[in-house]
Amino acid sequence: MIWVKAFHVIFMVTWFAGLFYLPRLYVYHTEVDAEDEISDERFKVMEKKLFAIMTLGAAITVILGLWMLMSYAFAIYYTSFWLYLKLLLIAGLIYYHYYCYKVMMIFRYNANSRGKVYYKLINEVPVFFLVGIVLLAIAKPF
Repeated sequence: MIWVKAFHVIFMVTWFAGLFYLPRLYVYHTEVDAEDEISDERFKVMEKKLFAIMTLGAAITVILGLWMLMSYAFAIYYTSFWLYLKLLLIAGLIYYHYYCYKVMMIFRYNANSRGKVYYKLINEVPVFFLVGIVLLAIAKPF
């Protein structure tokens, strides 16, 4: 099970790397860097490729997480409040991932109406998920 946990963490890092960088690409996409058509298309390709990589990381993270969840003893983990809180944060993180996809589609169809400040703010969202999930997984409070 230690190998499953190790790869779970590795793919989680991959997923979060994408979650941290994709909104930053949205910031750059709204700035002067994307005023011409070539730059605009370049950002669209970068966003699409990064989203594919981070989605793969997310899928493997979730699969390995479910594997561990099913493998642990019911008495220890299914009665722990910290686990329910962690799963709630993970559900929020999956929604954030989906939101990043929606934003990518907005850029793809040239329908963006938001400025770089908005994307700078949403770029900070994964930090809160990361801190909460890691603290719950390591400290197991409650």
